[in-house]
Amino acid sequence: MGSHLRWFLVVIALSLFSLWVALPDTKISNMPDSCYLNPADIPAQGLHLDLNGDCQEELRLGVRQSLGLDLVGGLRVLLQAELPPGSYTADDLREAANNVARRVNALGVNEPAIQVQGSNRILVELPGISDPQQAIDTIRQTALLEFVNFSGLTGAEVLDLEGKKILTTEQLRIQEARRLEGDAATTDEGPAPLVNPRTGLPFETVMTGAGLQAASAALEPSGRWVIVFETTSDGAQIFGDYTQANVGSPMAIVLDGVVLSAPNIQSRIDTNGQITGNFDQESAQQLALQLRSGALPIPLRVESSERVGATLGQESVNLSIRAGIIGVIVVLAFMLIYYRVPGIAADLALLVFVLLNLAAFKLIPVTLTLPAITGFLISIGTAVDGNILIFERIKEELRAGRDVENALNAGFDRAWQSIRDSNISTIIICFVLFLFGQTPGASIVSGFAITLALGLVLNLFTAVLVTRTFLHVLIKLFDKPVHERQWLLGV
Repeated sequence: MGSHLRWFLVVIALSLFSLWVALPDTKISNMPDSCYLNPADIPAQGLHLDLNGDCQEELRLGVRQSLGLDLVGGLRVLLQAELPPGSYTADDLREAANNVARRVNALGVNEPAIQVQGSNRILVELPGISDPQQAIDTIRQTALLEFVNFSGLTGAEVLDLEGKKILTTEQLRIQEARRLEGDAATTDEGPAPLVNPRTGLPFETVMTGAGLQAASAALEPSGRWVIVFETTSDGAQIFGDYTQANVGSPMAIVLDGVVLSAPNIQSRIDTNGQITGNFDQESAQQLALQLRSGALPIPLRVESSERVGATLGQESVNLSIRAGIIGVIVVLAFMLIYYRVPGIAADLALLVFVLLNLAAFKLIPVTLTLPAITGFLISIGTAVDGNILIFERIKEELRAGRDVENALNAGFDRAWQSIRDSNISTIIICFVLFLFGQTPGASIVSGFAITLALGLVLNLFTAVLVTRTFLHVLIKLFDKPVHERQWLLGV
């Protein structure tokens, strides 16, 4: 009994923690110390830090449950290729959709729906977006990054060009390619881009963002936001040769034609470096996101965008909650009436199961869509199914003449294999569904697979360990009545 009592205390503590996490107002925020750069960690030849997603924004656990577009509303954007049909392939359009998906996921949007429509359109659905314009700009911007030769310019000339739009050889190449493809270029109403004041010619592009392998936003101890980057093997060769030959000369970092900064080259730079400029956290993260995701293979324009209201979503939430509560009450009543004392243990374990799931949904986090809620409700059924297998096995042992303690142990031990094999086979199916949901247009399937698989995993814990603990505690509390009246055990 001592081990069961210890497990009982563990289960109670875990249940209270899960209840606290599941509460709507629970909030935990944390910024890891590793996200801040130490000047001593910056090597002379460049800067390279392995920054993970934790450093992209504050971690917020349990602020609110994330809901999908069908429940909470959001933004629906229809993008159309700017190039004429025939100048790009279906693979180009799919690659553009994949790049859009990567950008959207890095924005922190859960379960976006990215869908190729026809031969020239991409439909993007973003649940719970708070800044639609930022999302649209991030999705469609090509983010042409260039490292431009500023050698020969004086310090005053370099300073005068910072923040201004310049003309480069790479921009001319892109314009010529679009002209040959029949693309009608839009007229730039702003001032004409500047050329090299020494030669009167466009500035030479040394390397574009295609030579980058990774990029992340980082905060220096001084409070300045920078983008740290890593080049590809080809980019490292180009960058290394150029910087070695131009030590002491300025090199401009140019985004979409605008000079962000033009630092002097201190030494040869091969694989690692950083982009500095007047960045705040939002602009640094957005630029790093665009550079990581790559330039879109096809320039896209916003054909239409609309905010999707949550009226239907709220109605769906209310109906889903009502159906879930009714279903749980019916299941609890059935287990109590049919199995008596074991039914009480199963009901308590089922409540713990629900709390663990709700806490996990917020801690992971899981975006709740209608399919995701359906997966959760189905997992409740599997949790009850496991208890039924155990209790029926216990009844068989009691009918065979075993005492209550041995019947309980045999029932749990012999039902375990059936529960394990049944849940594992369904988890494998969930894994297949999750992989299928990674394709554009099918992401909504992922929510169903995740919540169902999560419920099955937790069921292996609650149906066996939690139910067993509660049942042993109840048998100890009602020792004499249970031994004298076996109908209390459902026999």
